[in-house]
Amino acid sequence: MFIVLIALALAVFVLPNLWAKWVLKRHTRGRDDYPGTGAELADHLLRRLGVEGVKVERAEYGDHYDPETRCMRLSPDNYDGRSLTAVTVAAHEVGHAIQHHEGYTPLLARSRLVHVAQKAEKLGAILMMAAPFLFVLTRLPGGLAVVIAMAVISFGTAALVHLVTLPVEFDASFNRALPLLKEYVPPYDMPGARHVLTACAFTYVAASLASVMNLGRWLVILRR
Repeated sequence: MFIVLIALALAVFVLPNLWAKWVLKRHTRGRDDYPGTGAELADHLLRRLGVEGVKVERAEYGDHYDPETRCMRLSPDNYDGRSLTAVTVAAHEVGHAIQHHEGYTPLLARSRLVHVAQKAEKLGAILMMAAPFLFVLTRLPGGLAVVIAMAVISFGTAALVHLVTLPVEFDASFNRALPLLKEYVPPYDMPGARHVLTACAFTYVAASLASVMNLGRWLVILRR
């Protein structure tokens, strides 16, 4: 049973990421029939949609939109590439810029929660490590319970951020980016574009599951 649980946990955490990477890699072949790169499509869409003040930059790692700096960052392959993955990922990040421009509530909530969660998660880890020592020093079970409760709440905040992230990602992919791509991507490429958009959203599914599982693991430990 233990081995089965370990295998199940690995499948839950690893398979979504592996599948997403495989899909993104599958569609990175350069396309001479595409008129521009991922960065050029992003610039064009932002201008066309009237989303002002957003910069498109090359990033060393990962693709993301930063609401604080109003900056869209694309990895080198997607920034300079003329591939289905490059233009689709660029459209996905434009989707986030549109969300921010329109004041999409879940995106704004996630942005606020991220700062809280980062601090809460660090505090939670410190409290969980310090709890046994505090109990030895104070000999107050009630004090220990408070510390443990605070730690669990901090981990729960991180889990909440990841759960809020999921609808934000799926909205950026399918409600924002997909309709735009239908105007720029040939019809025979649209099934691949949908797979890439799903992969963009699924990169956060594993993180969400891992965060929830981590919270559950601590709750099981505390029950013992």
